[in-house]
Amino acid sequence: MAMKRSKQPWMPAEEFGRNLPRGVGVNLLVSDMAAELAFCRDCLGAMILDSDEDFAAIELCGSVFMLHADHAYSDHPMSGIVAGAQSRGAGVEIRVYGLDPDKTEARARGRDDTVLAGSIDKPHGLRECHIVDPEGYVWVPGTPVRS
Repeated sequence: MAMKRSKQPWMPAEEFGRNLPRGVGVNLLVSDMAAELAFCRDCLGAMILDSDEDFAAIELCGSVFMLHADHAYSDHPMSGIVAGAQSRGAGVEIRVYGLDPDKTEARARGRDDTVLAGSIDKPHGLRECHIVDPEGYVWVPGTPVRS
């Protein structure tokens, strides 16, 4: 399926790619862009840098990640992997260090998102919770345990 983009992107793709910082990047494939954007914005408190029907660039706690709609990957090698996947996020935790787990959990519960595990101090020194987004990805906001 072809791209559905109906507006000009905030910057040319080449410029965006050249300006990404060194490090690990995350790109999530999603079947419902609007639902995933609402989760990122309203539950996680992320800033949506740009979005359309095909793509979104999002900033969260100083990191940039991307969403691509399934149809935007129709000619991509990964299209066969995600086609018919029961749970896209199975076995993956997306950890967001510096995001308050108690506030994020409260927002998730207010939105009726699935909270797998509520906020708790863990033996490894972080307070964290586990929240499932509309696509099945598990987000783990965490902050250091206060002494």
